[in-house]
This record gives sequence, C-alpha cells and structure tokens, in this order.
Amino acid sequence: MTSDLEIRRKKLLYKATYRGFKEADLLIGGFAKAHLPDMTEAELDEFDALLKFEDRDLYNWATEKTPAPQAVEGPVFERLKGFNVAEMIHGTP
Repeated sequence: MTSDLEIRRKKLLYKATYRGFKEADLLIGGFAKAHLPDMTEAELDEFDALLKFEDRDLYNWATEKTPAPQAVEGPVFERLKGFNVAEMIHGTP
C-alpha cells in the first residue's frame, strides 16, 4: 500500500520534472529525483512552495543568474543551488 507521503513525493517529482524548458527539467527534476526520497515533511513543504514560482525565475535564482528574493531562501533552496546536474548524469563531481 502506498502511503500519503509517497504519493506526495511522486506528485512533487512530476511537477519538478516537467517544468516547461529542458534546463529547468534537468536541474529541478534532477534535484527532486536525488533528494525527494530523503526529505522531511517540512522540506517537502518548502520544495512544494518553490515549485509554485515561475520556471525561468526559479531556474535563474537556483543558478544564481539573478538574485533570489527572500521568499525562496531556505535549506531546500540552498541545496538546490548547490546541486550539480553533471554529477547526477555522469556520476562525477
């Protein structure tokens, strides 16, 4: 039987993976794939809130192309900024 938490993680993974443009799909979806299984409910709440922002804005903030507003700052966002897509794809730092 699937728990409510597992269902929530699957929904968040889907929302993170199909963002609207490939770079965001790779970064945000890759981050979700790597980190959702270990996130607490509070971290899931924070990640869900991040996914409500526009794709390009979230991508630009996470890649530090533009400064992020205070509203997105938090532990999950900090981990997203430090996420290395190449490491996930190729298995190398």
